[in-house]
Amino acid sequence: MKSKLILVADSSRARLFATDKLTSPFEEIETLAHPEGRLHEQELTSDLPGKDSGHGYQDQTEPKEQQQLDFAKRIARHLDQAHKKDQFKYLLVVAAPAFLGLLRSQFSHQVSKAIRFELDKNLTMHSVDDIQKHLPKSLATI
Repeated sequence: MKSKLILVADSSRARLFATDKLTSPFEEIETLAHPEGRLHEQELTSDLPGKDSGHGYQDQTEPKEQQQLDFAKRIARHLDQAHKKDQFKYLLVVAAPAFLGLLRSQFSHQVSKAIRFELDKNLTMHSVDDIQKHLPKSLATI
């Protein structure tokens, strides 16, 4: 078990890295994909009933926002299971600004307690080296 897990996520992709020391190379252990997160609102709603008639109804949550929330829930469940299996001790979260808030709202209490750092930046398409450069040097001590 690597003691630190690094989550790098946006609304369509989540990359998980593991390491024992933040100064050591990160090992990418998993990628979760959510292609629906890339769809435009129109692509998500074109087949919904009631949209073309004058009697359409307004959902409480827009379809795009619901897709993002569903992915945040999926990531949170995945991390919760990993934490319960003692697969990490500390968690660092790097996520697109709007998506970071959704993730926070879905994390279990135990996963939230394991978080040692958050960065509101979308780095999902960046190299491992670039992701490491965005983490503060002070984290090397955790």
